[in-house]
Amino acid sequence: MAIDPSVNLVPPKKIIVCIPAFNEEKNISDILNKAKNYAKEIIVYDDGSTDKTAEIATNMGAVVIRNPKNKGYGKALSELFKYALTCNADVMITLDSDGQHDANQIPLLVDPLLHNEADIVIGSRFLKREDLKNVPSYRSIGIRAITKMTKVACYENITDSQSGFRSYSRNALSKLRLYEDGMAISTEILLKANEQNLRIVEVPITVRYFGDSSTHNPVTHGISIVSHLLRHMSFKKPLLFYGLPGIIFLVVSSLFMYTALDLFSSTRYVSTNMVILSLGFAIMGILLLATSAIIYTIISLFKGQLRE
Repeated sequence: MAIDPSVNLVPPKKIIVCIPAFNEEKNISDILNKAKNYAKEIIVYDDGSTDKTAEIATNMGAVVIRNPKNKGYGKALSELFKYALTCNADVMITLDSDGQHDANQIPLLVDPLLHNEADIVIGSRFLKREDLKNVPSYRSIGIRAITKMTKVACYENITDSQSGFRSYSRNALSKLRLYEDGMAISTEILLKANEQNLRIVEVPITVRYFGDSSTHNPVTHGISIVSHLLRHMSFKKPLLFYGLPGIIFLVVSSLFMYTALDLFSSTRYVSTNMVILSLGFAIMGILLLATSAIIYTIISLFKGQLRE
């Protein structure tokens, strides 16, 4: 059901809708028809499409940024962030171009920003049970697993870390510097927003899936996001990420050595396997502890230089 375009969208706020698109000629016109009710300017980033996506968007009055080659979702989104800053947007809304998001729900994501209740609003597929039923089970499992990992690094209360239906205030746009080219950018935004102490709230949204419309392999998608999270945690919390496993390895090494010595004292038999395992775990433990100390020192020095 359509939402009254006038609800909560109070001028003179400059609200723009940004849509990354790749070969979406079947869906782009319907999205634009709905989105233009809520924003005076709509920007479509055509990421190397080989169909009529850019032509349709241009004919419908959207600003089209064309990239001759497909660079990925992250590249498209980061360029849209730059555009929003350049045109001094007060609110930027992003939504996917495959038709899964209902552009008539844009006011739900804008309202918390206009009332200064948040810096970023995420449209979550998992806040309401009836909305959750619309998400294919394999997607739901993967998204929830990634969200749980994300919650360890930031924002403990989020339910949908991978939603592409979001809104950003000017404050958020000015503080986020994005570098990921792939799908991991959704997680990168949350991690950097946490570093900048930006406020995030979620609102429930409904989604529609038309078979497997995603152009991204779910396995490589998941691996890229997990890899980004691990890299982030390794540099943000090196003592925990490297130091704790290092201590565990040393404890295991001690247990193997104790068992080997106990066996030798009672039978005079030298267990070469246990000794080798003990030395191996000890070396790994020492290396991990040294790595944690080195990275922690480098990061501390770098932060000190920034403060100076």
